[in-house]
Amino acid sequence: MLTARKKQNVIKNTKRHDTDTGSPEVQVGLLTKKIDELAQHLKKQPKDKHSRRGLLGMVAQRRAHLRYLEKNNKRAYNALLKKLNLKK
Repeated sequence: MLTARKKQNVIKNTKRHDTDTGSPEVQVGLLTKKIDELAQHLKKQPKDKHSRRGLLGMVAQRRAHLRYLEKNNKRAYNALLKKLNLKK
């Protein structure tokens, strides 16, 4: 589960401006953090099918946000991929 402190750190690292909490960069950052934590959980609990389904939904959401960002702001897309260590 994403704690408030972890969430604030992700927002601080990916925001566009001081009051930004909903830009595609922030949303992708938060989804990436949630995906990482859920993947760690699934390594310990491989039979947890409900969490696996949630993970797939989050991955699909992140992919959609990344596609949107790539289409509308290529520079921000490339910077975000580099910042979050995601591959194309």
